Amino acid sequence: MATSRFGRNVRNSLIALAASIVLILCVLPGCSGGDQSTLTLPDRPVMRDTSFGGVYIDIEIEDFNELGFAYGDSVDIVFSNGFELRGIPYYNGYYVNVGDPLLVGYPGYPHIEAALNYGDSLWAVAGLEEGDTATVTLANPGAYRTVQEAFDITYQSDRSAYLHLSDAQFANYRSLSGGTLREGAVYRSASPIDNEYGRASYVEAQMDATGIAFVLDLSDNADEVDAFMAQSIADGVDVSHFSRLRDAGCTAELDLNASYPSQAFAEKLAAGFVEMSGHEEPYLIHCIEGKDRTGFACILLEALAGASYDEMANDYMLTYDNYYGITRESDPDKYDAIVGLHFDGMLRFLSGSGDDVDLRALDYSGYAREYLKRGGMTDEQIDALIERIV
Repeated sequence: MATSRFGRNVRNSLIALAASIVLILCVLPGCSGGDQSTLTLPDRPVMRDTSFGGVYIDIEIEDFNELGFAYGDSVDIVFSNGFELRGIPYYNGYYVNVGDPLLVGYPGYPHIEAALNYGDSLWAVAGLEEGDTATVTLANPGAYRTVQEAFDITYQSDRSAYLHLSDAQFANYRSLSGGTLREGAVYRSASPIDNEYGRASYVEAQMDATGIAFVLDLSDNADEVDAFMAQSIADGVDVSHFSRLRDAGCTAELDLNASYPSQAFAEKLAAGFVEMSGHEEPYLIHCIEGKDRTGFACILLEALAGASYDEMANDYMLTYDNYYGITRESDPDKYDAIVGLHFDGMLRFLSGSGDDVDLRALDYSGYAREYLKRGGMTDEQIDALIERIV
């Protein structure tokens, strides 16, 4: 089984927690028609997810679902310190707007997680501390089933399941384009060192083929890079190109969480772009899947180069084709739903636009510049970055 975000973050520090699952049928008085039995999972230990800002609840996804919880239900979560989340959706993906709460059982991650999507750290917002617990109660079965069914997407780590794709597509590897971006100056991909999804060796091969000279790692810190490289080598994955770049000081690890609206994200990303532009191109930008953190970083670069809404959207959605086979032609409803929720959400945040604004009519170059300036870049540093990539 692939290592989960939970296991990856705590493998060296977490003492194994009790695996037993307690199922209680709570009787709620005052319901019309008599008592109503409610599915409750009580007092499960919680742990902070430092990479993504959520709160892990100590039960595996499969076990949680076997209790009777189902994707598309609404649930109540009450933490032992008194903080509550009421009527939030339980999904197998992040199918809510920026900053909205949800409980997620993401495929491949065996623990459920409560989070504020792309938002602030729920651990901090809830004021949680080590030793706190969470009680999860079924609030309304199927309350969000329509949304769950509209967005429900999964992918596989087995290369044989993607024989219709090239190795580059399987690695989610491609050059940025649009506006005045120079073909072959900046590439994006899945991780070349974290092989959780079976794509690292394919990314490494593409790095060799395209002559990558600098890697901007959005998701990891230095210790995690060391651990991933050691594990990949032990698994027979070639990481020699990445290793040479790292030894030469041509990599940067930003250790970003998923909260692109946060000031910390802006500051780390701006510093990463400054370091990147001080090296020769071509560049590679990646996180784990090359989807969200990478997606937002690439939107900024595309915007700086004057890319249009459609150019940026097409690049963003290539990831969903590479992983899920979702295109405007194959599944227009899912395609439009993902664009509206995730891509448009990023642009609305970047531009400060409301739902009534036509996002296609905006010029995003100024918004990208202002975002990076809020992160600490000067106009001169932004211009130097642009000169490298256009």
